[in-house]
Amino acid sequence: MKKIGLVLLAVIAIILVIAATKPNEFSVSRTATIKAPAAKVYPLVADFRNWPAWSPWERLDPNMKRTLTGAPMGTGAVYAWDGNKDVGAGRMEILSATEPSAVDIKLDFIRPFESASTTRFDFAPAANPADGTQVTWTMKGPMPFVSKLMSVFVSMDSMIGKDFEKGLSQLKAAAEK
Repeated sequence: MKKIGLVLLAVIAIILVIAATKPNEFSVSRTATIKAPAAKVYPLVADFRNWPAWSPWERLDPNMKRTLTGAPMGTGAVYAWDGNKDVGAGRMEILSATEPSAVDIKLDFIRPFESASTTRFDFAPAANPADGTQVTWTMKGPMPFVSKLMSVFVSMDSMIGKDFEKGLSQLKAAAEK
């Protein structure tokens, strides 16, 4: 029993040391090419009223309560939500919007856990201009120790990346209609 206890303590200590060496911030980013001009893709992101057409979280709770306040779109637009366990509750505010090249959003989660991060959408001509627009979706935020500990077992990239890929795919479908 004593050996098992010592081994268990050693494993816990190793996990804590690994967690302590994790970065203080996380960053998740995904890119997609959309066969539409940036002027058509940009409003799908800069106007929160358009998010139900493409956001990967919108369909997870058909009864989700949405509140839109502030500016109708672009800088100052605010989107708050309160939903089931799959979507939680939170608030987004567009901090800056440069049409048609970028949108910066402050993202605050309230439930299931409190956190704050920033999200940025960049819209640039695709490598081949005939292919339309390259959209890059990036989220950055602090990594408190609890998040660092979780990241020993599952990374933020693997948790959020799939949703970004799905969202970009749905954004592509909405813009290419």
